[in-house]
Amino acid sequence: MVLSRRTFSALAGTAALGLSLSGSGSDVACAAGRTVLAPTGPAPAPPSADGRPHTVGFDRYSMIVDGRRLVIWSGEFHPFRLPSPSLWRDVLQKMRAHGYNTVSIYVAWNYHSPAPGQHDFTGVRDLGLFLRTAAETGLYVILRPGPYINAEVDAGGFPGWLTAAPGVARTSDPAYLRHADQWLTAVDRIVSRHQYTDGGGTVLLYQLENEYDNHVAEPAGRDYMAHLYAKVRADGIDVPLFHNDKGRNGHWAPGTFDTGGERGRYLYGFDGYPSPFKTPPDWGYFGPGGPKGGSTASPDTPGFIPEFGGGWFDPWGGAEFGGLGYAESRRTRDAAYERRFYLTNLANGITVHNVYMTFGGTSWGWLPAPIVYTSYDYGAAIDEARQPTDKLVPMRQIGRLLQSVPDLAKLDPAGPPPGDTTEPGPGIKAYHLVNPDTEARFLVLRNDTPSEAVAAVTLGGTRAEVPVPGLDARLLASGIALGRRKLSWSTAQPMLWLAAGRQDVAVFTGRAGESTRTCLEATDEPKVTVLDGEAAHGYADGVLSVDTVLGGITRVRVEGGGTAAPLLLLFADDESSRLLWRHDTPSGPVLVRGPALLRTAVVRGTTAHLTGDTADAADLEVWGPRGISELVWNQGALPSRVTASGSLLAGRRLAGAGRVRLPALTGWRRAEGNPESAPGHDDTAWRVTDRTASYSVTAVPDGQPVLFADDYGFHYGDVWYRGHFADADGADSVSLSYVAGTQGLLMAWLDGEPLGTHRMPVPDAKTVRKGTWTATATFPVRPRKGRAHVLSVLVRPMQHDEDGRADDTHKAARGLTAAAFTGAAPAVRWRIQGAAAPDPVRGPLNTGGLHGERHGWHLPGFADGGWQPVAFPRNERRQGVTWYRTGFRLAVDSGLDASIGLTLTDDPARAYRVQIFLNGWNMGQYINDVGPQHTFVLPNGVLRTRGRNTLALAVLSDGTTPAGPGRVELTLLGRAAGGVPVTPVPSPGPAGA
Repeated sequence: MVLSRRTFSALAGTAALGLSLSGSGSDVACAAGRTVLAPTGPAPAPPSADGRPHTVGFDRYSMIVDGRRLVIWSGEFHPFRLPSPSLWRDVLQKMRAHGYNTVSIYVAWNYHSPAPGQHDFTGVRDLGLFLRTAAETGLYVILRPGPYINAEVDAGGFPGWLTAAPGVARTSDPAYLRHADQWLTAVDRIVSRHQYTDGGGTVLLYQLENEYDNHVAEPAGRDYMAHLYAKVRADGIDVPLFHNDKGRNGHWAPGTFDTGGERGRYLYGFDGYPSPFKTPPDWGYFGPGGPKGGSTASPDTPGFIPEFGGGWFDPWGGAEFGGLGYAESRRTRDAAYERRFYLTNLANGITVHNVYMTFGGTSWGWLPAPIVYTSYDYGAAIDEARQPTDKLVPMRQIGRLLQSVPDLAKLDPAGPPPGDTTEPGPGIKAYHLVNPDTEARFLVLRNDTPSEAVAAVTLGGTRAEVPVPGLDARLLASGIALGRRKLSWSTAQPMLWLAAGRQDVAVFTGRAGESTRTCLEATDEPKVTVLDGEAAHGYADGVLSVDTVLGGITRVRVEGGGTAAPLLLLFADDESSRLLWRHDTPSGPVLVRGPALLRTAVVRGTTAHLTGDTADAADLEVWGPRGISELVWNQGALPSRVTASGSLLAGRRLAGAGRVRLPALTGWRRAEGNPESAPGHDDTAWRVTDRTASYSVTAVPDGQPVLFADDYGFHYGDVWYRGHFADADGADSVSLSYVAGTQGLLMAWLDGEPLGTHRMPVPDAKTVRKGTWTATATFPVRPRKGRAHVLSVLVRPMQHDEDGRADDTHKAARGLTAAAFTGAAPAVRWRIQGAAAPDPVRGPLNTGGLHGERHGWHLPGFADGGWQPVAFPRNERRQGVTWYRTGFRLAVDSGLDASIGLTLTDDPARAYRVQIFLNGWNMGQYINDVGPQHTFVLPNGVLRTRGRNTLALAVLSDGTTPAGPGRVELTLLGRAAGGVPVTPVPSPGPAGA
């Protein structure tokens, strides 16, 4: 065969792979690498809750678990953003299958605490269930319980009631610490039973606070961090602790606050969200030092990034991505971005690496902070509908490499040997690393230009060229073990190796069409058989060379050559590597080719029992422990035969996913939902606004009562005010001041007549992070003389600000703050009404204070038979709230995992918004004239895929334009044969229904 001259033959930018090159292209010879391979052994087996004690430590290179080095390859996943516990297993299994060995989670205080001292860890909030599922899946856990988490959630995770409580949050203020300690006690009572150190679970690391950078130099800050450290340790948490620095600043590194004399149990970590359009920074352990961190920040702990950007969040209006939503985030932070940035991190000594987000999920109900809309897809590797994306390809390739090659857990920078010269080429940066124990060497070549670039290298008088695609990177290795053989070097990236039966199997990957050379040490000339595809090979000076062009899967068997065990080499381009799955079983590892996903693998006797997913018809081929002769896929036995590759190949293809039929949404009924605007509405049971002082950071206007919603116990969703007054003769306008987040609004009526609606502006990319939004809406009025009046006001607050600067901004007021008339000065007596008592199943974040919510209009089983039948699209103009309800049935096959969404579309000039309720669960908010979100994921479990569902829409329209809804339809977002069993999420209806 003829191969391109662009065949790697030496290092670019550095040297010392121990190669002697005599030419280029297919004529380049492989020289023996004279390195010594120390017995490091394989990486630790996947963790489980095995009941046995384990040791967890670290040094400056990496985590050390049970005496073995471990690179943490983690992905962020928030259980509270997927309110269907059955689906936690689905996402965790996908993460494990795609090469992650760890999941990082926030635990949101607001999600679990409806009132002071109350903490709910049942149902969708069952933290213990999540931790058990992670252990059963074989993933370590990085636990991050705050107390403050940020995470683009309401108040940064602080519960609503804390906004009206005394004490300065995120300091050593005793009033705040009393509540924070209660929260940590509740969390730690669960977590302490799931630590890897005692074998009760797989929690490996525990975070104190989050991005706490405003009180570093203050005693209140140092005392606070010391208090949290002591508290967590007193609660029985004995795994290593850390803090997530907001950028590499050296804040809260070991020694910067009191840890009670404990040494060697605390790590320094920092987060990083670099622009994908800039050069990846060298900010790991090997990066520049100085006052900003690097090795000077924490020289005795491993490089640790608790959050590295796997995407980015998008604000209302979509300013971050030009209105294109998270698809644009995924496009700009694609697979090439991951290779370029994440391999740079690895080259900089980052061995504890967490990608935020790996599954973003949904900020359902009133969970989102004001700056973001419902979807928290984030452009993550697994999208909001739980569908794998192309971004998982490099994550799996790197993750499996880290699992198979423990040498990567201990690396030092290596310089070129004397006399060698390099020419990396324009735009290419090279990192050369060596394991000091095994002398295994690694090269990361990164191209920071948009076009393919070639790194030219001269070693020993031989010149070679290494192509690197534009804005991409590649990792090359030398001197690593491939089972019982040793790799001299390869231009293809090693992905994994495993022992399967009587042979070893090694997988190499790269871009399709790349010419590769792979060189193996061999004391004698081995026998080489090309089993599938095209490859050329040669032997000289104790080294076997194999040349191939990546495309599909090329199979080459190597036998003899001084090693008894055969080695099967699989060369796979990126697309083909997607179909190769490794799973570790107690009987030994298996490698599976064919399905869209391998979830589990168990060997019982001579049978390999496998479960997983297929989208289209697929082969099933298995390499596994010696003696397996039968295959079972998703509980169905398959005929099989042994192949020349030493595998078992199923005698028939696996079936793909069947068709999913989605019904049209018809049978709608309608009811108006703002009786509070009528002058005769009975508000005698409402709260009287009689407070005169507040703990809010918003000042109470002189001469006004406290009107802030939180001070009266209404923390989530809409709030209604009714102001009663007389003596308004001569009044010509009323000004209503209110505070709300982005896209908050205010509607007003006087004596039942609409005065108008005020809306907070759509933010641009510069203003979205400004925080609190305050406005005054002024409306003309002409109150009739000599009569009592009622001013009705509806405010949609859009949730509380986060407290990222630790200055109590989460306590900024929400709702009305003041009212004033011109032309008169009537005394107004205000009453307020908000959300009813928290839903005991769905939690406090599910519902707000609309009349329909307080009376169960959103719940299944509500009697709507007296409502008016209507059809969509709608075209009506009114200010206020209108409710629509319908039901639909689904009959998705039980063996099919169908991800379904609700899509709303209409003329974008129409000004209205919709709160979406599925079976009583608040699945998000749609704003027609703002966007960018139009499709809302309906998670299985909340959605009955085999049964009846109730859909309710609460529409707020301002009366300035015709209002919809327009088209409302179910949308299929993905399907696969397989999936996980899904238990319906409890969805109670109204009491007595």
